[in-house]
Amino acid sequence: MTDYLRREDITVGERVDHALHYELVNFYNDEADLLDEGRYVDWLEHFAPDLYYWAPTRTNRLRRQQALAIAGPDEAAFYDETHDSLAWRIRRFDSGMAWAEDPPSRTRHLITNLSARHASGEDEPDIIEVRTNFLVWRTRLERERDIFVGTRTDLVRRTDEGFRIFDRRILLDINVLPSKNISTFF
Repeated sequence: MTDYLRREDITVGERVDHALHYELVNFYNDEADLLDEGRYVDWLEHFAPDLYYWAPTRTNRLRRQQALAIAGPDEAAFYDETHDSLAWRIRRFDSGMAWAEDPPSRTRHLITNLSARHASGEDEPDIIEVRTNFLVWRTRLERERDIFVGTRTDLVRRTDEGFRIFDRRILLDINVLPSKNISTFF
């Protein structure tokens, strides 16, 4: 994690009003639809070019060691991506070379508990922190079925083209993946 906005530099404030909350719910519902329809190029447009997309690993720890349960930015991660690396993954899906996704998985993204707050950073005076919970059902072939559950914390800015996520932190509730691969986006 080099030139990305550090979370400790963000000040989170009041909840957004109901009109903005409604806009964000629609934005996230549209995102889930694009993922479930396999429209990954369109999905990627929900993200800013300076995107940081990160899903750290986690370990089971005793209560007194919970601060160590989630990997740090320079430690192991399920995803540690940029806009360019996600675009590369999507091109690979379309090339036929992503054997783990040929035939492609079927997914259903259930996004809930959207909570949005105004936030600001030193170089980002007007951003929104959006937290959502997710349940992703994935099925592939005759017998492969996976359920992924977790939470996402996004930093979002409004642009002339609409909302753009520029920082997504994904935290899965499991620490060992039971699936054969993790080619699903969250």
